[in-house]
Amino acid sequence: MSDSVFVGIDVSSQTLEVASSSELKTWQVANDAAGLDALVSRLLELGPALTVLEATGGYEFEAACALQAAGLAVAVVNPRTARDFARAMGALAKTDALDAKMLAAFARVLHQHPERERFVKPLADAELQRLQALVLRRRQLVQMITSERQRMRISHVAARPSIERVIEFLKTELGDSEADVAAHVQRHHAELAAALASVPGIGAASVAVLLAELPELGRLDRRRVAALVGVAPLNRDSGQMRGQRSIWGGRADVRRTLYMATLTAVRHNPILKTHYERLLAAGKRKKVALVACMRKLLTMLNAIAKNGSKWDPSLHNA
Repeated sequence: MSDSVFVGIDVSSQTLEVASSSELKTWQVANDAAGLDALVSRLLELGPALTVLEATGGYEFEAACALQAAGLAVAVVNPRTARDFARAMGALAKTDALDAKMLAAFARVLHQHPERERFVKPLADAELQRLQALVLRRRQLVQMITSERQRMRISHVAARPSIERVIEFLKTELGDSEADVAAHVQRHHAELAAALASVPGIGAASVAVLLAELPELGRLDRRRVAALVGVAPLNRDSGQMRGQRSIWGGRADVRRTLYMATLTAVRHNPILKTHYERLLAAGKRKKVALVACMRKLLTMLNAIAKNGSKWDPSLHNA
């Protein structure tokens, strides 16, 4: 491990600041085709065990894909996670060079972490990129419709016809967006989508979000996928103190979708309905019981994705 090379890349729209654990000084290339070619050539010479980049609004995507296509191990990490690591290492100042060096140091630590998939944003292939873009656009349209409806409530009567026209336009766009998502899912993920949709409480929109935002579904065990989404209770213990367990972190978009699906499932899914009522009878608060059902629902979906089978109440009840 001491002889391994680790690389950190600080990403901006115009440049890539690169730090290697084998070199004292950082170096810079342009964030364009020519710069990426130079970056790949130099890193192939270094042969890093892992290269880490921050997720930077999509500016990191071309670089990460180019390195991965060259056969290099690449991790795209959450900026908050990288910054927390830098603070823990005492690096309070912030420059491109310092950030790149901290990412190289983080790469060394991450390479040894047994559950590094929790910290790494997976790179998507062309099909998954398209699905993610379609799902994101649908979410944006839903948010815009919600915003316009809220404006309708507080606006003067003179402004309401305009708001109504905008809402109707957005509804049309939302319908087209949902059709695009459904067509893509049917074309590329029909079998898995049908298996997931067979679970009572899971609709087409939920399936699309799971496929787009949680590609690890069915590839990890139930504990790891729960931690990845952020529905696994985290301990808060110290000495003799035993704090209240709570969920935190994870993939917020997946968790929101899972929450809405669970609200339906505890009414119409016989397994989750029984589980929810049993928790309430045991004195659990409704929100706590819902979170427990979210985790149980995710476990069911993970098992279905792993086995490729459809919903079978007898198996999940066991």
